[in-house]
Amino acid sequence: MSISGVRDRSVNDVDEFCAQLDARAVPVSFLVAPRLTGYRLSDDGHTADWLRTRSEQGDAIVLHGYEAAATKIGRPEFAALPAHEANLRLMAADRVMEHIGLRTRLFAPPGWRASAGTAQALPRNGFRLLASMGGITDLVRQTTARAPVVGVGAGFLSEPWRCRTLVLSAERIARRGGIVRIAVAAEQLRRSGPRQAMLDAIDLTLMHGATSTVYRWKAGRPSFVDAA
Repeated sequence: MSISGVRDRSVNDVDEFCAQLDARAVPVSFLVAPRLTGYRLSDDGHTADWLRTRSEQGDAIVLHGYEAAATKIGRPEFAALPAHEANLRLMAADRVMEHIGLRTRLFAPPGWRASAGTAQALPRNGFRLLASMGGITDLVRQTTARAPVVGVGAGFLSEPWRCRTLVLSAERIARRGGIVRIAVAAEQLRRSGPRQAMLDAIDLTLMHGATSTVYRWKAGRPSFVDAA
C-alpha cells in the first residue's frame, strides 16, 4: 500500500486511515516530494515529524520527485527529463530529504513514469530501487519485477467506477498470486468512496494470502514486493 501527497491539510486524514491499516498489520510506503504546489515539507514540521515516526515504526519513505511539477505540458516531473536535469533535481531533493531526516534510497516518480535519463541518473545518486507504472526495478542488480500499479488519484481517475475497477483488479492479481501494488493520493482519503475502496482491495488481497510489505531494497537478495 502506498500513499502520496501527505501534507499539512491531509495528514490527519492519512493518520486516521493508517490506524485502520495498522489494525490489519499492513505497513505503508509513503511517496514524499519535498515540494508540492504552494507547499514545502521543510516548512511543515508536524508532517515531517509524523512521517519520521511512521518510518521508525516500519513504514517506508520513497522519494516522489522534487517539486511534483510538470516539466512539459501533460507530462509529470521526471517523465521526460534528460539525465543531466534529472540529476540536478534528484540532488536537490536528496539534500532536502536528508536535512529533514527523511532521506531514502527508493524512488517512485510522479505519475509513476520515469524517463530513460531519470533511470540513468538514479543510481548515480545512490538510489537502489525504482518503482514505476509497470514494475519495480532493482537498480543495483538491473532486474525488474513486472507488476502494474492500481490506484486512485495522483495520476489515476477517482470516479466511483474507477474505485470498483481497482478493487476487482487487486482481487484478480492476488488470486493469481501476483504482486499487488495499491496506491492512493492522500487527498482522496477524506472521501468515503476511495477510502472504502482501498480497504476493500486490501481485505480481498489479504484474503487470498498476500503478504503485506513495503518498497524496500536489501543487499543480500532482491526484495520487490509492495502489497496490500
